[in-house]
Amino acid sequence: MTSSADFKDRMLSLGLARVSEAAALASAKLIGRGDEKAADQAAVNAMREQLNLLDIAGVVVIGEGERDEAPMLYIGEEVGTGNGPGVDIALDPLEGTTLTAKDMPNALTVIAMGPRGSMLHAPDVYMDKLAIGPGFSVGVVTLDMTPVERVIALAAAKGCTPQDITVCILERPRHEEMIGQVRETGAAIRLISDGDVAGVMHCAEPGTGIDMYMGSGGAPEGVLAAAALKCMGGQIYGRLLFRNDDERGRAEKAGITDLDRIYACDEMVTQDVIFAATGVTGGTLLPGVKREPGWLTTETLIMRSKSGSVRRINYRTPADQH
Repeated sequence: MTSSADFKDRMLSLGLARVSEAAALASAKLIGRGDEKAADQAAVNAMREQLNLLDIAGVVVIGEGERDEAPMLYIGEEVGTGNGPGVDIALDPLEGTTLTAKDMPNALTVIAMGPRGSMLHAPDVYMDKLAIGPGFSVGVVTLDMTPVERVIALAAAKGCTPQDITVCILERPRHEEMIGQVRETGAAIRLISDGDVAGVMHCAEPGTGIDMYMGSGGAPEGVLAAAALKCMGGQIYGRLLFRNDDERGRAEKAGITDLDRIYACDEMVTQDVIFAATGVTGGTLLPGVKREPGWLTTETLIMRSKSGSVRRINYRTPADQH
């Protein structure tokens, strides 16, 4: 396990921003082209190439699936030059492949890095998630509460009425009952078609209008979202969901023994991390890749949990290089 002293987060943060930027630029040429797989593969290839330039001994712990699904950035893949600290890497080269293919808002490239052993090795199963922004006492909302109880509790903590609360939920048939219960309280709901890492981040980013995120989505994305909130502040809780014995086997293979455990943010990400996200299509968190004659411009959010720093980096590059 790499110690936090060996993890030079300040030095590595700019390199991580470059990784995220490269993936966004590579996928940008496929915005609105209707080909999800091609957009995802372009982001994967660019992200891998940039990661392999970094002086790290990196292992992908949250990636694009198992090794037999290569050439994606698979779980267990080693990246970097090998000359540097051992690090865990969680990534989604293109969070919102459908959003990119259809030119819809909020597609991002996302990557987080921490010392070796710092991130939960979440299997590729669903996770029940609940997140709120910073400034609240621990446990003000919990996964054991009903959706109605969560809205009422958060409104009480904010000193407002449930009608003043806005909840972000992934629009899926499995969430219809939850959506109905939230609407019973009078709270507003922002439904999103994809991109639940961004959905969780909305809770902690001022000006988005989102107070709480709830619902089930990919467990790997839950760990990425926890890395973001580790930097931004806020609370996230996750509980793995299993549909069959195969999925339970995946969890056991990942070293998870308590299949009913509820993970808090600091249990999904146990040490200080750095996090980067670059906008592909424009959205609430980040503008998308901007094209103008001869030039491409990106905006990247780069955060360090150790310092609590949040930077936004604008990168302008000649279009003929991409």
